[in-house]
Order: sequence, then C-alpha cells, then structure tokens
Amino acid sequence: MKEIFSSPFFGISLCIFAYQIGIYINKKVGSPLANPMLIAISIIIGFLKIFNIPYDSFNQGGKIITLLLVPATACLGVSIYKQFELLKKNIIPIILGCTVGSLSSVGTVYALCKLFKLDEKLTASLIPKSVTTPIAIGITQQHGGIVPITVVAVLITGLVGAIFAPYMIRFFRIKNSVAAGIAIGTSSHALGTSKAIEIGEVEGAMSSLAIGISGIITVLFAMFL
Repeated sequence: MKEIFSSPFFGISLCIFAYQIGIYINKKVGSPLANPMLIAISIIIGFLKIFNIPYDSFNQGGKIITLLLVPATACLGVSIYKQFELLKKNIIPIILGCTVGSLSSVGTVYALCKLFKLDEKLTASLIPKSVTTPIAIGITQQHGGIVPITVVAVLITGLVGAIFAPYMIRFFRIKNSVAAGIAIGTSSHALGTSKAIEIGEVEGAMSSLAIGISGIITVLFAMFL
C-alpha cells in the first residue's frame, strides 16, 4: 500500500476525484457556499488523516498539479482575446481599478501586520495574498517570507472571493460587467476568476486580465516595503 500512496498517480487521482465530488455537491446544493475547492480540500485532508497517509507521499502528485498552475493561468488569455474590443474601450478604468485594488490589498495587509507587530517574515508571507499562486510564491521567496504560509493565505483569499463574490456584487448593486470582473480578479486571483467565469463571459475575461495586471503591480509595490 505504501508504494501506491507514494505514487504520483495517487496524489493526482485523489485531487481530481475530490474536486469532482465538490463540483457534484455544488451543483446539487446550488449555493456559492458549497465551493468545490473547499469541499475537495476537506475530502483530501480527511482521507489523509483517516488512512494516516503522510503529506509528502500525497504531494508527489500534488507537485505535478502545482507545475500546471502557470500554464493554466496563461490559458485564461483566451477569454481576454475574445473580449479584446471591450478591453480597448475600457483600458484606463481597468488599469486604475487594478492599481487601486492591488495597492489597497498590499497596504492593508502591511498596516495590519505592523499593527499586530508581526515579524518581517510573516509580513512578507502575507503581502501577496491577493495575487495568483506562482507570482505570490515568487514575491515571498524574494523577500524572505515563508512559502507555505503564503500558499495558505492565497488559498483562503481565493476561496473567500469565490464564495462571496456573487453576494458582494448583488449587495453593492454592481451592474457593470467590466467592473465586477476587475474587482473579482484583483481581490481573489484564479479561484475568484473561476466564479467570475460562471457569472458571465465578460466578467471572466476581465477577471483573468486583472490577475496579470494586479500581479505586476503587487510585485512592483512590494519592492518598496
């Protein structure tokens, strides 16, 4: 059994199986609170605990999935291309929205870290919480942060965005699809974008664009902290 659990195929299969269950439950429940990613994480943690499987064994397959994050993020460019005309018409509001959103995220995290007197490593680990995982890891490594903490912070931020984005859009009565997409992508990266794609094609495209722009802005701003 140890050989099976140590195989990369095990980790990949468990991730896919757990996520498929998450999608099934989400469709049955019909609520953003039943987020497929959150359900999948719960299933995987439970499975590893029940069968006493070391995380390192599971992560043999997890590493392969992690490697696919960058090309998967790049594939979001297809939806941006389809909305290129809309992008050109709204380029200034898009850049301003991403800039303000990114600076607000970084500034708020930095201020809270100083308020609660967190050390520099923790601060560096939490600052890139709103950008996509590959960029966030790069920022953390460059500033001497703790990568696992960054990954958890990014995951929580994305899950919160994916779960609550539809409610926030309705609560603040955001009717503009471009504004909604930029807000989701800037605040909750790829996980939020997955929900934006469900909301609408324009929202998905703008959220995908915001991932790249906000990532660049966060990298630049983090250099001065």
